[in-house]
Amino acid sequence: MIAEDKEELLKLARDSISTYFKKENPAGNETKFAKKQGVFVTLKKSGELRGCIGFTEPFFTLYDSIVQAARSAAFEDPRFDALTENELDTIEIEISVLTVPELIEVKNFSEYLDFIEIGKHGLIIRAASGQSGLLLPQVPVEWKWDVKEFLEHTCTKANLSKDAWTNINNKIYSFECEVFSENESSNSI
Repeated sequence: MIAEDKEELLKLARDSISTYFKKENPAGNETKFAKKQGVFVTLKKSGELRGCIGFTEPFFTLYDSIVQAARSAAFEDPRFDALTENELDTIEIEISVLTVPELIEVKNFSEYLDFIEIGKHGLIIRAASGQSGLLLPQVPVEWKWDVKEFLEHTCTKANLSKDAWTNINNKIYSFECEVFSENESSNSI
């Protein structure tokens, strides 16, 4: 994705939040971003997580995904109180555009340790019991986790035991992201 597109998407995410307070629709180029893609919008305040919501699958256009994810991260992340209008200028927005998640097919759970690359892959666990959890590829980098810790924390995110990844009936999916934010140089993970 070119720098100009990244800037437009970051502006769209911020505008999606600011117009929510006014009960207006954000301005943006819906046609330019009409391809369906999975996306996550992460809000940080003073370097700390303030909200993160997204879509793992390409159900919506990139435009609609950004609008919905930005507003959900700001106002509907159950881990945080809704963002206030006074906080808007204190948050940094990060966008992760996802590839389509792919099932990691293994015969033995130990094969996951060889397949998953820290900093490259994000993970989703979908348990046979119906629970699921997701962590973006930048999370284990930030926390300095190894692959096993990444798998364990993905399980914990799904409210599963940390060793649920060793149960071959639970499915592990990987994906990659293009990640960019307002206050950092653009990069891909």
